[in-house]
Amino acid sequence: MTEQAAQAIVGDGQAISSPEAPKGSGGSPVKNKREAGTKALPKWEADARDRVRTAVRRYSKPLVDLVARDANEGDTRLLITDFLCEGLGYDKYEDLTTEYQVKGEFADYGIRIDKQLVAFIEVKRCSQKLNAKHLRQVQMYAVNEGVEWMILSNGQVWQVYHMTAGLPVIIDMALEVDLLSDASLAAKTDALFYLTKEAFKRRLIDDLWRARAATSPKSLAQVLLSDVVVEAVRKEVRRQTSYNADVTEIHRILREEVLRSEILS
Repeated sequence: MTEQAAQAIVGDGQAISSPEAPKGSGGSPVKNKREAGTKALPKWEADARDRVRTAVRRYSKPLVDLVARDANEGDTRLLITDFLCEGLGYDKYEDLTTEYQVKGEFADYGIRIDKQLVAFIEVKRCSQKLNAKHLRQVQMYAVNEGVEWMILSNGQVWQVYHMTAGLPVIIDMALEVDLLSDASLAAKTDALFYLTKEAFKRRLIDDLWRARAATSPKSLAQVLLSDVVVEAVRKEVRRQTSYNADVTEIHRILREEVLRSEILS
């Protein structure tokens, strides 16, 4: 991405629409209330959002430069540290722990709120695409330390995952935002607000995660295959075609031919 493109992205916030909303942004309950004309945001939230908005503008140009020169992981980590502090409100000395040791391995960052470890961050170089291997790496840290939240970032893309303990553990993506995408400044701010210290402390991201988990393709597929829905489908097929289909056969067709098998696995 060129410097000119970066400037276009962070211009005045009137930008183009976000391509994939709550991966990074959409569905913010607070934003929807504001648009509906209800009461103003509390001061702490307004201040946090302003801080995030300013940081996204400020760090887009340095981020573009890092990507252009294929900066190493160490340089990427410097930018992420500054963004965590200046954009998301964490204190470098009180809230962040670098090289957090977990059974002989080292997580890039641990985040503490009120001295309680709440998340791990795994950093990759700015030009490296985040993938499942990186998630497994930070997941190991989270499992061993009993931490719910995991963050992957290469400076440009921020992915946030929730881990529910159990056998097996359940991993859900809560949000994803690309700081150099064509999404509007407002959309990026809405997404990153959930990662601020203020929002994390109030566990606002928990609501976002629950909403995404409840409406994930896998969750909706399970609803569609429930007895009550399959029976409703059978009745509707009979109403429209006069054919009284077998419930078991409808369930099989829905599972094997209508829904993608990878969603259900």
